[in-house]
Amino acid sequence: MSEIGWFLTAGFGLLVVLGVPFAIAIALAITGALIAADIEPAFLAQSVVSGSQQFSLLAIPLFMLAGELMSAGGLSQRLVDFASTLVRHLRGGLAMVTVLAALIFSAISGSAPATTAAIGAIMIPAMAKAGYDKGFAASIAVSAGVLGPLIPPSIAFVIWGIVAEQSIGRLFLSGIVPGLVLAAGLLVICWGHAKRNDVPMLPRATLREAGAAFARGRWALASPLVVLGGIYGGIFTPTEAAAISCVYALLVGLLIERQLTLRALPGIFVNAMRTSAIVTAIIAVSTGFGILVAQEQIATQFAGWLASTVSEKWLALAALNIAFFLLAAVMDEIAIMVILGPMLIAIANRFGVDPIHFGAIIVTNVSIGMAAPPIGYCLFIGMAISGLSLARISRAIWPQIAWMLVVLFLTTYIPGFALMFQPAAR
Repeated sequence: MSEIGWFLTAGFGLLVVLGVPFAIAIALAITGALIAADIEPAFLAQSVVSGSQQFSLLAIPLFMLAGELMSAGGLSQRLVDFASTLVRHLRGGLAMVTVLAALIFSAISGSAPATTAAIGAIMIPAMAKAGYDKGFAASIAVSAGVLGPLIPPSIAFVIWGIVAEQSIGRLFLSGIVPGLVLAAGLLVICWGHAKRNDVPMLPRATLREAGAAFARGRWALASPLVVLGGIYGGIFTPTEAAAISCVYALLVGLLIERQLTLRALPGIFVNAMRTSAIVTAIIAVSTGFGILVAQEQIATQFAGWLASTVSEKWLALAALNIAFFLLAAVMDEIAIMVILGPMLIAIANRFGVDPIHFGAIIVTNVSIGMAAPPIGYCLFIGMAISGLSLARISRAIWPQIAWMLVVLFLTTYIPGFALMFQPAAR
């Protein structure tokens, strides 16, 4: 391996182990490679500029802002109230409310951390008060947040669409079945926990209560229909849909629900900017990383080595899933997608994996990483809301992680599972 290759692999790995932030670690690895190869240092600045000027990247801060506006405008509470009237009378019904509310909110925010924060802040205290183990309450909110990247629209699918140069709309569709099956399994886990621990059941909602909750939540429930209907109706692109969702959330919060105030807007914008800045910084500096990886043919060489070592496609996919799951437990999921993207795509091409199907595999893996100990983003949000330790939530979340791995297995080895809603070929 050349000096550039060593800086990009071993050098970057060492910086990550030392705890250097991912964007800075990538930039330092590129800088070392440029110095070693006597390449003009301006290459890094040029790659950062080009990497941050892709139109599709606008969807990331816009979807994050939409989620912040929905939460601050009270729409997440409306979703919880409506979901409660549907399932609260079942065994484990209050925990099921968490899953259903997260399922709907995921179609608004596209983000696992935003979904966990919006729904968990309401439901974790409510479940603990109703007699659920607090560790389980936090773990189910964290697990439900994982639906954020799977249910369209999805920030993770936007990022992978940019990296893999695939249709973001088709990638969105590939997450529907894995997301719904994951949600169904979480509902069963809620029922099992409540049955084992004899959690009291709540009274059934009357038709009048259900109708009132639907009326109060109609604007929140209409948001996914507006966004997704516009995308698949050909009215606007996924990036434009993100802008539409922001405008929709702003108008509903200010003029209809009137829980959003002009005074609160600067803080909401700052929170959305802070989160999206981390993501876009990683993507921007990773452009230069990707160019150097392609120049050194590191991805192609690794794909060739894997193909010569593993002859069966199913074994190669199993190896990738295991490696991805282990990496996602200790490394930023977005960094994995962007940095390892060229290598992963080369492997998929070598083994003839459909690119949209492969995108579903990658994003399902990324979603699991959001909740996997020890550094899943959603875990830390669950800790902040519940006040529990990482160890306490981690012990409670393993049944949910096990079900997520089942969904990953189905997504990986049954292509039709993820491609069920793909448009027919013309």
